[in-house]
Amino acid sequence: MQRDGRDFTVDVTADGEGLVSHAGSALLAEVADKTGLTKALSSGLAPMRERRSGHDPGRVVRDLAVMLADGGECISDLGGLRDQLALFGEVASDSTAYRVLEAIASDPQLLDGLRAAHAKARSHAWELGAKPERVTIELDATLVGAHSEKDGAAGNYKGGFGFHPLLAYCDESSEALAGILRPGNAGANTAVDQIAVGDEALAQIPVELVGEIELLLRADSAGATHELADWCRDARIGFSVGYDLTEPVRSDRQSARERLGFRA
Repeated sequence: MQRDGRDFTVDVTADGEGLVSHAGSALLAEVADKTGLTKALSSGLAPMRERRSGHDPGRVVRDLAVMLADGGECISDLGGLRDQLALFGEVASDSTAYRVLEAIASDPQLLDGLRAAHAKARSHAWELGAKPERVTIELDATLVGAHSEKDGAAGNYKGGFGFHPLLAYCDESSEALAGILRPGNAGANTAVDQIAVGDEALAQIPVELVGEIELLLRADSAGATHELADWCRDARIGFSVGYDLTEPVRSDRQSARERLGFRA
């Protein structure tokens, strides 16, 4: 393992002696480096780096992702990585990490650079053997509570307060493909948002594979809209959505079966 030009040897043992915390998390950072994700993040976020002596924004984003995967919940949890210099190298301060996130969130160009870096690294990882046989895009919204008046937070349909982000994951590999942050009062079945996230998810699939790999979009009943179904059909993507079988729907279904000659 190499950090900041210095080599370190990390031995993984099960004898219960000579243990070091967060060793597994260091492997995540190493994977990010080996797949080219860290380098791609650095390139995509290069416009925000003011001086070469400062922290590389790409490295900061990588460390934040590792921190979250390790169970962290807020920027100050970077301290768990910062205390392991031999494993993670120099880790940015909390204030530096905050400024990086704030800059990315306020600049669409930087957000695009972040997405492009993910797509580039994913393409390389799939070339190395991580490519799934097919891609099932799981589209779903989730509620995230906020304990104070955060920017964009609002009341939700369950009586809580916070955000209602819409996310897309690849079911076969559990990879996060895309997502948009929305206020708590955003609709679960807003087709415009679903299509926007679907477009971003498709952009994460290597271009050379889009036409040959089997694609399926899956959603719960919130995805049962004509607009989303039409978008899937136009993009030649299979889709599977939930639907509430109310009595009128059952009646219409039975009438259709009878017209087509099916027996009850």
